[in-house]
Amino acid sequence: MCGIVGYIGPQRAAEVLLQGLQKLEYRGYDSAGIATLSEGELLCVRAKGKLHNLAEKVQQLEILAHVGIGHTRWATHGKPEEHNAHPHRDSRDRLAVVQNGIIENYRELRQQLQERGHLFRSETDTEVIPHLISEYLPATPQPNGLLEAVQKAVQELEGAFAIAVICADYPDELIVARQQAPLVIGFGQGEFFCASDTPAIIPYTRAVLPLENGELARLTPTGVEVYDFAGQRLRKTPRTLNWNPVMVEKQGFKHYMLKEIYEQPGVVRTCLEVYLRPEWEPQAPYSPVQLGLAPAVLADLEFIQIVACGTSWHASLVGKYLLEQLANIPTSVQYASEFRYAPPPLLPNTLTIGVTQSGETADTLAALEMELSRRQGLEPPLSARLLGITNRPESTLGQLVPAIIDTHAGIEIGVAATKTFVAQLMAFYLLSLELAWQRQTLGGDRLAELVAGLRQLPAQIELILESQERYIEALSHDFSDTQDFIFLGRGINFPIALEGALKLKEISYIHAEGYPAGEMKHGPIALLDAKVPVVTIAMPGSVFEKVLSNAQEARARDARLIGVTPMAEVEAQHTFDDLLPVPEVDELLSPILTVIPLQLLAYHIAARRGLDVDQPRNLAKSVTVE
Repeated sequence: MCGIVGYIGPQRAAEVLLQGLQKLEYRGYDSAGIATLSEGELLCVRAKGKLHNLAEKVQQLEILAHVGIGHTRWATHGKPEEHNAHPHRDSRDRLAVVQNGIIENYRELRQQLQERGHLFRSETDTEVIPHLISEYLPATPQPNGLLEAVQKAVQELEGAFAIAVICADYPDELIVARQQAPLVIGFGQGEFFCASDTPAIIPYTRAVLPLENGELARLTPTGVEVYDFAGQRLRKTPRTLNWNPVMVEKQGFKHYMLKEIYEQPGVVRTCLEVYLRPEWEPQAPYSPVQLGLAPAVLADLEFIQIVACGTSWHASLVGKYLLEQLANIPTSVQYASEFRYAPPPLLPNTLTIGVTQSGETADTLAALEMELSRRQGLEPPLSARLLGITNRPESTLGQLVPAIIDTHAGIEIGVAATKTFVAQLMAFYLLSLELAWQRQTLGGDRLAELVAGLRQLPAQIELILESQERYIEALSHDFSDTQDFIFLGRGINFPIALEGALKLKEISYIHAEGYPAGEMKHGPIALLDAKVPVVTIAMPGSVFEKVLSNAQEARARDARLIGVTPMAEVEAQHTFDDLLPVPEVDELLSPILTVIPLQLLAYHIAARRGLDVDQPRNLAKSVTVE
């Protein structure tokens, strides 16, 4: 969850580190710091709070160093205070370390090190690392002294970690290591970088090498050497990212989140262009979808289980509905954090899908790894039954599972997921249609209807954005002091109610809950009064009349009713106090549209309240710790 940046090369390291940390602000943090090496001395500068606090301190110093490490910290062990900020140093202030992850055995290591005379200055788990490395450093610098000290130290660490290390006794080296936490190396022209995520280094290079678990590397002015934890030299080849710096700029929008909401028509178009055959007829002997998956991945399925967290979990609930209703495959959706500790019984011919926008979500990866170990030796081969859905195919998820659906959403900076959620929905629509065609659970005409409907979605999203944003911005003024919201949906739109509530919670800090509309009268209706607005998703289809009736129950308790409903729906106009209209659409496709006004509502309420929309408190973009 923390941000790591490292640099060695001809530029002033402090400037590169600060710019890199800026690009990682979206990951969420509460303090920041840098450490640099110059003329045989280690300089460490840290600050509590936002990055500008650190930048102000750095600007007061003339830091000429050409090697350094930087960090933005999201607190796990120890409060968000300056003395707990990274980098952390050894007792002699000669060695500095930044870390992303959690060292699970830090208490035992800390006690052992204290007994050997090491002085600790923080409550963090990370601080044991520089002290431990210093235990293995030779008394006088040796050619491989720092590399071997780090190699020995990481073998004593338990947990998930990515670290970057510099030492004043080795001024031309930067050592990095990875175990269950993301870390990537960047290759420039006579300069080298490391970072916990690629946006930090995109302005300088697109040639990157993601480290794998159990690997460490030495970066010097002349190149990069990669080793395993046992010290064996490895041959690795960088890859080229197809991103450019413009992709991570605001491009005139006030916040990244608003920019990313407006990018959703393009995201949906990209998914359709990549995965839908441009000319397909119902009588064609091939599927309208081309996911590029090996036939064994989807053959003869009897059950699907999905593991995910947060917004990805909501997308997976829509996926469950589609897989069951279109492809007729029983499907379960589990929180990855719960699946790890109470996995369901193994069933034959089961496909396990992991959904994570970053491909680095710790709980989701751990759940998939556990599933790997549980299913060793089963037939058909395990590789035929694991699938990942992600926006980052180069991530750890891409290395862990043999089959990936790349959602092609482009980099998402806003912590609250918007375009990556819609892209995950698209992945599930396409997967469900592919399975429906293979299993012949949908007629050709119905399949053609859904494909045609999918092709209309980008223009329909654009219509919502063009016609609704100003109205929603004005409406948001009414809720500046609101303390509670209720979101209601049924059927395929119940997960959208959950997602709408989550977006509002994440960025406005208003308490919000999503419920199946029919469940309100079984208890939650007691929450309602004139101070609690109720947002109801009411789309024509199998549950439309029922949802309107549920909304009337809320009206009878004086709640203000806000309806997400088709533009020309007369009965809905008489039911709701405020309308957030969307185009008419097939009920099965409606979640792609109904989520858009809810994203805008959450955004404008938060912006109206003067909150940090892109970096909400206590949250991180990619949750890489358990």
